[in-house]
Amino acid sequence: MDCNAQLAALPAGVPDDVERLYQAGYFAAAERRIGALLAEDRLPPMAKAALQARAEQMRRLPENYPYTRAAALERLRREVPDFTEAEFDALVDSGHIDWRFIEGEPHYQERFAETLAIYPALNARGFAADPPSDLRTRTAQQLRAAGRLQAEITLRLTLAPAQPAAPETPVQAWLPFPAACPEQSHIELLDATPGGTLAPDDAPQRTIFWQGTAAQAPFSVTFRYRFRTVWHDLEAAAAVPEADPAVGFLAEEAPHIQFTPWLRDLCAQITAGCGDPLARARAIYDYVTRHTSYRYQPAYICHDSIADGCARNGWGDCGVMALLFITLCRLAGVPARWQSGLSVTPDHAGCHDWAQFYLTGYGWLWADCSFGAGAHRRGDEALRRHYFGNLDPMRMVANRRCFAQLTPPCEAWRDDPYDNQTGELVLDGRPLHGAARLHTSEVLDFKLL
Repeated sequence: MDCNAQLAALPAGVPDDVERLYQAGYFAAAERRIGALLAEDRLPPMAKAALQARAEQMRRLPENYPYTRAAALERLRREVPDFTEAEFDALVDSGHIDWRFIEGEPHYQERFAETLAIYPALNARGFAADPPSDLRTRTAQQLRAAGRLQAEITLRLTLAPAQPAAPETPVQAWLPFPAACPEQSHIELLDATPGGTLAPDDAPQRTIFWQGTAAQAPFSVTFRYRFRTVWHDLEAAAAVPEADPAVGFLAEEAPHIQFTPWLRDLCAQITAGCGDPLARARAIYDYVTRHTSYRYQPAYICHDSIADGCARNGWGDCGVMALLFITLCRLAGVPARWQSGLSVTPDHAGCHDWAQFYLTGYGWLWADCSFGAGAHRRGDEALRRHYFGNLDPMRMVANRRCFAQLTPPCEAWRDDPYDNQTGELVLDGRPLHGAARLHTSEVLDFKLL
């Protein structure tokens, strides 16, 4: 049985008493109540699946919200010794710090301090932040001038248990691998831990898989590929006809691409007066990039409905913004779908998600709302506009579908049931999550061709 499939039942909801305990963070009491409910005969299958999904969320939330108030203040004072409780409360009240109840007390998200470092007003208080880079701006300018750009990239990915295990312990491991798609070609497997099996080129979440033992860890794969981008001048584009429904990617997909009342109303507001699909898609991109603040997120399994939550709260990371854009586009009659994998620069590879949307006469184009929102935050309007319709060649596509199974299926609770950027690891039948896994993504070679 695929545990992860139960997450699709989350929109069905759970009984009120379970939900009250869950929202207050009384997880042990909620799990006891869930156990009693699952033992009853009266619940339909979807309700049982929703309860199982809620129970797994509760198992994962404490590691994603580890800081008490005192610990959160201590964490901030490592960088800003005179940081006050009043300043902390103001940040919470203004929505800059993500929190939730655990055992009735507020606990703060694992990477909340990294989120604060993004904002210039807080950097003035001494929060460490990476200096801004103009690499993406320069690359976007090169693409516009040349009409096309191509990068040849060599990466090494690794995955291992964080704690040693007996060498004979059975292990299943999956690592991302480049998917064959129009923008990605010349894919070569250069080296890998012996015994790996590649998923088909067109797998919705492409991987290399091992069925082995802990003695083989760390599991590793090295590959080379080319990523090609072509410039699309959508600012000068004429009106675009409606897409043929046969293109697909217009429907809801539980639990995160849901046409909720909030999103229906928001979509109607954003696209009012937009006469064609290009205008509607642009209005949606403008809204997401101008009205969504970047915030590091808990593991996606901790979310109930990502697109709706992003719209309600006004914050998210790359995948959260991508799902909001996709959902609003589908509501507006514009086909839209998921892409994800890695963002790659000459010296770094990190997890990244973005979206595609379909325009008649153009085919599938791109919307990188996270990079667009970052450009808006820095006042780089040209770069913000670039990421509507265009990408950069500094990325690797492994996934073309959100909430898709791996090859072969991982039926245990995945570290990320929706995406696959760092891989999955099952040790003696027990899935490893969060800090129980060690993973790396190394850039071995990067050159523009």
